[in-house]
Amino acid sequence: MLLILSENWTMTSGRDLPTLVRWAREAEDAGFDAVMISEHVVLGPDAGARGVMGNPREYALPGNQDPYTPWPNSLMLLSAIASATSRIRLVAGAVLAPLRHPLLLARELGTLDLLSEGRLVVQPTVSWSRDEYAALGVPFGQRGRILDEQLEIMDRLWRESPVTHHGEFFHFNEVYFEPKAYRPDGPRMWFGGQDMHDRLLKRLVRYGHGFHPLGEPTQADLARLRAGLAAAGRADEPLELIGGTRAVFPDERSCADLGQAMADLPEQLEKGFTTFCLKPSQFTDDADGVDALCKEVMRRAEAMSR
Repeated sequence: MLLILSENWTMTSGRDLPTLVRWAREAEDAGFDAVMISEHVVLGPDAGARGVMGNPREYALPGNQDPYTPWPNSLMLLSAIASATSRIRLVAGAVLAPLRHPLLLARELGTLDLLSEGRLVVQPTVSWSRDEYAALGVPFGQRGRILDEQLEIMDRLWRESPVTHHGEFFHFNEVYFEPKAYRPDGPRMWFGGQDMHDRLLKRLVRYGHGFHPLGEPTQADLARLRAGLAAAGRADEPLELIGGTRAVFPDERSCADLGQAMADLPEQLEKGFTTFCLKPSQFTDDADGVDALCKEVMRRAEAMSR
């Protein structure tokens, strides 16, 4: 089970980050495997272009959120969580890689991976907000190609020194990147998306340790992923499949029922999914109730696995 620490502002203030660190510690004590924090650097008017979500406990999606929604720096917050925990994995979900230089991003990720002794999981993404890219002066239409070049650079930085690179977007000569990440091939990498498009498949096959789809993937998408891994000689390598709870809200003011949200986890397990995301604010409004919620989630999950 994975506890999502972003977007829980119906339970606590966006300025009260120590509470998120406490929730991570409580999740670890309850037996959760991971916590996840996503990010934005800034939001613009296009954040709510499709209308703000009805129930504020819903997930933030492209165009459905208030531009005032808090998005603290995910890597700094995960560093604080790393120092307060000892076992739980730290998932940097939705790291907007094209908005950073790859040398700086590799330094940030490598340091956090070392600090946590290999507990870091990174999900690089290109995201969706044109306003955010415009504010940071990065070409929105080229973000996919930027990410692909960044992944190539970081993969080399984890493995060798010095590194020289001359690509479409980045150029440098004989840089020495030390210390490197905890593992010789860098942090674990997840990739996700709404469908199994060509670029996503290539990233998963070349760099991926996990597939975290947005929503429920089709059987055709999963079959295409398996075929791509087999063609690359990775058929026998484990690839983590990340699913989640399905919260259903009775109205725009209430929390969802935990049992109903976890009801299809056995079906997801049968499809090969092994990690399941849960956002606590979907099931409680009590900032002091996360400990009890995590324990109840684990009780139900362990019963299902038996």
